[in-house]
Amino acid sequence: MPLLEVTGLHLFLRGDQGAVQALRHVSFKLERGHALGIIGESGSGKSLTVQTLMGLQPDNASVTGSMLWNGQELVGQSESAWQALRGNRMAMVFQEPMTALNPVHTIGRQVAEPMIRHQGLSRAAALRRATDLLGRVGIPNASARVDDYPHQFSGGQRQRITIAMALACEPDLLIADEPTTALDVTVQQQILDLINDVVAERDMALILISHDLGVISQNVDDMLVMYGGQVVESGPTAALFRHMAHPYTRGLMAARPRLDAPRQPSGKPMDLLTIPGSVPPLRALPRGCTFADRCSFAEQRCFEERPTRVGIPSFQPHEAEYSSLRVHQVRCLRPEAMRPGNTEAWK
Repeated sequence: MPLLEVTGLHLFLRGDQGAVQALRHVSFKLERGHALGIIGESGSGKSLTVQTLMGLQPDNASVTGSMLWNGQELVGQSESAWQALRGNRMAMVFQEPMTALNPVHTIGRQVAEPMIRHQGLSRAAALRRATDLLGRVGIPNASARVDDYPHQFSGGQRQRITIAMALACEPDLLIADEPTTALDVTVQQQILDLINDVVAERDMALILISHDLGVISQNVDDMLVMYGGQVVESGPTAALFRHMAHPYTRGLMAARPRLDAPRQPSGKPMDLLTIPGSVPPLRALPRGCTFADRCSFAEQRCFEERPTRVGIPSFQPHEAEYSSLRVHQVRCLRPEAMRPGNTEAWK
């Protein structure tokens, strides 16, 4: 049985002008010991997806579909049931540690709190374990710093503290939402190495969110590429990097800074490639493919028809709501344009 099985997840946001569909057709399975990456631009739906997995979607949201946790349905469960899961069996490392940490409480108290709440430990016992955890995640001289406050630590140290909080109850699933944003490159790698080490050590499942394909390629087994609130490409990470079958995925790769980037005759690096335009607002999604107006490969039908999922490299349609992440799939009307060796190029 999968640890987490999401099938046909849809999320609607109610407003004064009616409901807007923010997520559509999100489906995947996640096994214990496996890592799943979710990548996309800001506004693509990746953070909203994991917020929904944690029961933290906005108050004006309604959710349909299925989210099975060890076979138990999460959609529609009570807030008390969510509270028993959050910070206990599933935990999250947030993008900005200063918003996740309470500035008026010591770090020891904040790391100890989940153990007091979910495991019934005394404050003294929880504080001892919190001190051990802080040492394990790399806080120097943790026993002397357990009574310090968040502002007394560097950005990288604060992120290590939030990781200690997330690990306090030894969860089955760790969700890391852009955990290295605003950190320098050296600290970024240290944080990612720390996350990978604790996930492997405890045989946990991991969901890693990033806008950086490089981070995803090196740290996850499978990946989802999201755009406009839906998954446009999914499958094993190695397969996707071998053959990026959606124009959006290929555009993200082309836009990455590269040390070996071609140079101008003057010796200066060529300008970075960009994907033209921006993610459309949810209230104004195109009738056809949501990426059509930014796509160099779009034909007229791309503006009129909603693409279905097709398998790669078979290019045969998958009509079922869910298919295994171990199968490379793309939601595109022209996947054959992405075949290796095709002469069309990303403009």
